[in-house]
Amino acid sequence: MYQVKDKEKIFIYTGPDGSGRKTLAKMVATAFDMETVLSYTTRPPRHYETNGEDYHFVTEETFQKMHQQQEFLESVDIDGYRYGIREQDIVGAFKDHKLVYLTLNPEGADKLKQMYGKNVVRIFIYADRETVIKRQQERQDDEVEIRRHMSHYDEIMAHKPNCEHAFENYDLPQVSYQISELIESYLDRDFIVSEY
Repeated sequence: MYQVKDKEKIFIYTGPDGSGRKTLAKMVATAFDMETVLSYTTRPPRHYETNGEDYHFVTEETFQKMHQQQEFLESVDIDGYRYGIREQDIVGAFKDHKLVYLTLNPEGADKLKQMYGKNVVRIFIYADRETVIKRQQERQDDEVEIRRHMSHYDEIMAHKPNCEHAFENYDLPQVSYQISELIESYLDRDFIVSEY
């Protein structure tokens, strides 16, 4: 298994679907030299998702083959779809970056925490049930999909205390600023304060 170096950090965004985890993760990453590692999934892309940008969308057959070749660090089944993270993608991201981020379900977040210990920081992003439903409707998820997500809402919310940090996403710019400050606190940078 890859040995994460001291200054290398893996930030994992988790929380209910529709909480804005991905949007926040992308916003925060722009303030830092942060590389994302995408999951592989067998589920079809939603109308606003792009292959290679949101996920690696693969067939069941491809996923199975990768699984047999033990390419995945962790893989989970959710509602009949499979998701997996490849270790070589994490290793690749660390080649040019000290900071890596992923958006994972709680199970995946915990598995990576067990593997990489203190180098993994789990950030739980949430919003109340009504807000989450409204956001999913705004991005035009179909009703079946929304019901499927909401059936996991309480179970995912119960995971909040396991994470190192939690943010209620009520205002994107505000919360992305708070998360940026948090990430800053993990970086032991030597700032030179200059007087103007």
